[in-house]
Amino acid sequence: MRYFIREKLFSFGDDFWIEDDSGRRVYLVDGRAFTLLREKLVLKDADGNELGFLREKLISLRKAYEIHRDGRHVATVRRDLFNFLRCRFTVDVPGPDDYEAQGSFLDHDYRFTRGDRTVATVSKKWLTVRDTYAVDIADGEDEVLILASAVVIDQICHDRDGNEHGH
Repeated sequence: MRYFIREKLFSFGDDFWIEDDSGRRVYLVDGRAFTLLREKLVLKDADGNELGFLREKLISLRKAYEIHRDGRHVATVRRDLFNFLRCRFTVDVPGPDDYEAQGSFLDHDYRFTRGDRTVATVSKKWLTVRDTYAVDIADGEDEVLILASAVVIDQICHDRDGNEHGH
């Protein structure tokens, strides 16, 4: 399934929609949910039902985000330590089968893998809609978790001041 997300047009405090390939609004990312110590985004379906939330967390001086669903922690998205060739993110889920995201994050040209299998790709290469990128998710994958992870990666790589922090 293909979804579309607008890049760099949101920050904490803003709301934005994730649309499907027919232009239908499918998920709302509600950026108005703040806690005193942490920034938080809430992911809702089109009817306004909360599907989960993303909360900023500091792990060893690195920014990371926890993804919660149904009152429990389901993943932590963090940028791995830099290597000189590529930047990489890990979506750490309880147990085995973590996701990894590798590629060019500033260009929105990367892929999510689980083991040696590609489960989603993020790209804006063929899009004519300005400031929008596509997320293609393989059948049977957790689309909410992958979309939430793509939002987190965009938030980490493009901070509110317009600074870019990815490779």
